[in-house]
Amino acid sequence: MKTLLIVYHSQSGNTRQLADAAVRGAGLEAGVDVRLRCAFEAGLDDLLQADGVLFGTPENLGYMSGALKDFFDRTFYPAEPHQLSTPYALFISAGNDGSGAVREIDRILRGYPLRKVAEPLVVKGAIDAPALAEAEALGQAMAAALVMGAF
Repeated sequence: MKTLLIVYHSQSGNTRQLADAAVRGAGLEAGVDVRLRCAFEAGLDDLLQADGVLFGTPENLGYMSGALKDFFDRTFYPAEPHQLSTPYALFISAGNDGSGAVREIDRILRGYPLRKVAEPLVVKGAIDAPALAEAEALGQAMAAALVMGAF
């Protein structure tokens, strides 16, 4: 059984909607244990047990949420000796273009070093049915790739 970890933060509920959609999509694949964790509650053990990770955040002032940054602050140096090469992808609810959040998250994750395996899903504005479908597809694609051993 493969483990897909989804670490997210949501203040308004938008990113939570995307996270829930990713969980639904990943749940369509047999052989994957999907673990949804709020960024403040997730820790190093979650990361070490994961075969793949989806990170979700709102774009706050052109950056990631403080909660996701807190997760990185708490896990970065403790993860260093493990030389993780875990595959990851991002989903971002943005009021702007999300590029600052994407750039800085990718920069941090290269240091773990985690491996980016998909283009980020950046949803600008309201979360609508097409955005939820994209998040569901991201979750399903990540889960399917883990099961197939694509990473």
